[in-house]
Amino acid sequence: MRLGSMNLRSLFSSSSATAISATRYSRSSELKAPQIGSLRLLDRPATVNLSQRRFAVKSKRNDSIVPLAATIVEPEVAEKIEVEDYEQLAKDLENSSPLEIMDKALDEFGNDIAIAFSGAEDVALIEYAKLTGRPFRVFSLDTGRLNPETYRFFDAVEKHYDIHIEYMFPDAVEVQALVRSKGLFSFYEDGHQECCRVRKVDPVFEGMDGGVGSLIKWNPLANVDGVNVWNFLRAMNVPVNSLHSQGYVSIGCEPCTRPVLPGQHEREGRWWWEDAKAKECGLHKGNLKQDGALLNGNGNGAAGVADIFNSQNLVNLSRTGIENLLRLENRKEPWIVVLYAPWCQFCQGMEQSYLELADKLAGSGVKVGKFRADGDQKEFAKQELQLGSFPTILLFPKHSSRPIQYPSEKRDVDSLMTFVSALR
Repeated sequence: MRLGSMNLRSLFSSSSATAISATRYSRSSELKAPQIGSLRLLDRPATVNLSQRRFAVKSKRNDSIVPLAATIVEPEVAEKIEVEDYEQLAKDLENSSPLEIMDKALDEFGNDIAIAFSGAEDVALIEYAKLTGRPFRVFSLDTGRLNPETYRFFDAVEKHYDIHIEYMFPDAVEVQALVRSKGLFSFYEDGHQECCRVRKVDPVFEGMDGGVGSLIKWNPLANVDGVNVWNFLRAMNVPVNSLHSQGYVSIGCEPCTRPVLPGQHEREGRWWWEDAKAKECGLHKGNLKQDGALLNGNGNGAAGVADIFNSQNLVNLSRTGIENLLRLENRKEPWIVVLYAPWCQFCQGMEQSYLELADKLAGSGVKVGKFRADGDQKEFAKQELQLGSFPTILLFPKHSSRPIQYPSEKRDVDSLMTFVSALR
C-alpha cells in the first residue's frame, strides 16, 4: 500500500477491536469493506477469525506485492502467490500483550508497516514500538482542519521520540473544489461524509499498488481497555494531547470535535449534529460488523444485541402503551420516557445514569419508562414523539398532553433529576 511516498503492506491502528484485521478498500465516495470472517464491534475486543486463505497479488505493472482479502483477480493482470496464514497468526496472538503483538508485527513487516497516529491516546502505539527496540515508522493525516493543540502535540511527540512523522495531506485540487462549491462548513448541512472522503479517506487509500487493494491492520491494543491504556501512558510519562484534559476523548478535526459531557459515549463528541449511525469517517468501516441493523437501526433493530435500560423500576412501553400515553390529557402522574435503540452506543453510554434515575424516582409519583424507537417504530417516533436522534428523552407532564423534550446533552443523573423536578 502506498501512502504518498510510502509503500506499506500493513499498518498499526488502535481503532480496530481485533489484533489483526483485513479490510478491502475501493477509492470511491462510498467505501466498500466486505467482512472477513467475523469482526466484532469496536468496543468489544476480540481477535479476527479469518475464514479464508490469504494471498498476495503480484502486479505485472509495477512488481509490487499487495496482500488481498479476496482472490478475485483478472488472470491477465495478476498471478496468485500464497503467503502468510493470517488466520493462524491471529489465533497465535489472541491472548498476547501489546508489546508481543507490536514486536511480532515489526519483525514480520519491518519497513513495510507504519503506525497510524491520529494525535490522541494512540501515542501508546509509538511507546510500545519504542520498547521493542526495533526500527519503526509513524504516519499521520493532516486534514488541514485539526486543533492547534493537536499540531503542538505532533511536535512534542516527534521531539520526545526523536522521530519524523510522515504526514499525509489531502489533494489540494479536491479540497479547493469542495470549498469553492459548498463553503467551509457544508458538513453541518449535508453530513460529514463528503468532507471526510476528500480530506481523510482518499489521501490515505489513494494510490494503492495495483489499484484497488487491501490492508492488513494490526491492533496491539485489542486486548486492553481504555483505562489501562491511560494508566500505561501515565506510568511511562508519555506526552498526551492537551485536549484530553479539556474533556475531549475522541479527537478529530476542530469543527467536528467537542468535549463529551457526563453520561455521554466518547463518540458523541464527534459529528454531534448527526444521528448515531453516522459516527464514522470512513477510515475504519471495515472494523465494524457489516450489519445494517447494528449501524443504522433499519429493519427491526440489531438481532443479537441485548436490550438495555432493564430495571424493575422502569416500564417497558409498547407501541400501544406510548400511544395511550400520548392521548392522555389528564395523567395521574408525570412520566419520563427515553426513546432508544439498544445498538446505539450513545444510548448505551447513558444507561447507568438512567437506571439510577429510575431508582431515585421509585415511589416519588413520577413514572420512568422506555420505548424502543428504531426499526419499524422509527417513522412513528419521528412524527409523533419528536425523535431526532438516539437517545431522545421526553417528559409527559401530569396536566398536559404534549410531551416536553429534554433539551440538554448532559445525561448524568443529577441533570436529569433537575429536569424532572423543574417540570413535575
